[in-house]
Amino acid sequence: MTTRPLSVPRIQQIAAIIFSVWVAIFVFLFHYSLNFTLLISCADSLITNGLLAIGCVILSNLLGYYQPKNETILFVFVLTIMLGLIITVISKVGLNMLFPDDETYQSFLDLSLIIRFIIMFVFLAWCALANILWYRLEEQSATQERLLTAQNLSKEAELNKLRHQLQPHFLFNSLNSVYALTIVNPKEAGTMITKLAAFLRGTLKRDDEVWVNVQEEMEYIQLYLDIEKVRFSHRLTIDVEIDEESLPLCLPGTLLQPIVENAIKFGLYNTSAAITISIHVKVEYQMLTIRVTNPYDPEMKATGGTGFGLTAIKRRLYLLFADENLLKTKSTKDKLFITTLKIPQHHDKNHTN
Repeated sequence: MTTRPLSVPRIQQIAAIIFSVWVAIFVFLFHYSLNFTLLISCADSLITNGLLAIGCVILSNLLGYYQPKNETILFVFVLTIMLGLIITVISKVGLNMLFPDDETYQSFLDLSLIIRFIIMFVFLAWCALANILWYRLEEQSATQERLLTAQNLSKEAELNKLRHQLQPHFLFNSLNSVYALTIVNPKEAGTMITKLAAFLRGTLKRDDEVWVNVQEEMEYIQLYLDIEKVRFSHRLTIDVEIDEESLPLCLPGTLLQPIVENAIKFGLYNTSAAITISIHVKVEYQMLTIRVTNPYDPEMKATGGTGFGLTAIKRRLYLLFADENLLKTKSTKDKLFITTLKIPQHHDKNHTN
């Protein structure tokens, strides 16, 4: 396991203050409690604590670059013992060379050798454990950030896949309709192809728009309805009601067209009578609410389909809002089938790509 050591100026300032206070405390203890001269007290405190600080820095950088996955405690234990011994020996040799003629101090150095080593070991062990915890938390945070980024990329990729799957789904149905019209009404088939081209051209222009406002989406839906009106002529009537306050609100692009397509399919495919498809757009409880209503005959089966449209919409809504209840369908006693779509509104989603 490898991690990247940190260099934070604020932490360095705090460490410098702590080191200065710690050195001053030891100078005070050596000078006033053990009655050593001020020179010996300062030299002992600076050399011993300076070497300890260097050992902590070495330990911190070493653990920042390498930590064993297994037996971490054993690794830290051996490492701190080795550093503690090295620092203790170096400090003793250095102080012996500085004050070789002071027998009292030389005797003190010999007697305090074990105590010095224990102090070094405790401080180095504490430093090692603190650094391990710091780097582990930092790596955990980085891992969570990478995981979140990967999840967002995965969600975005799936959303794009669903959006691009919906367009061929509509195109497949439209081409079937064009084929049927070429047999019974070639002129209307030509008109439908022209409108289909305009619809697909508009689709390409807004392909990168994840969010669009209601006005833009309804203009897009109108192109689709024009195609369906060519196909079904007088049999299809569209009743559209849009509250003005809903026009600037946003919804995911190309989300409404499969719902309208579904309503037309189940409303018209098994009847020769004229029907009315109602589309009502309004604001309810600070949510954009769209209701699409179509008549249906519960005793008749609709022409079979893949069922992809509404399933894709549910999945797309869940990926965007993590809510499975934003798309609901129900049938009434009046033989009406109602599809209700609710879109939460957030300021940061307005016209966001």
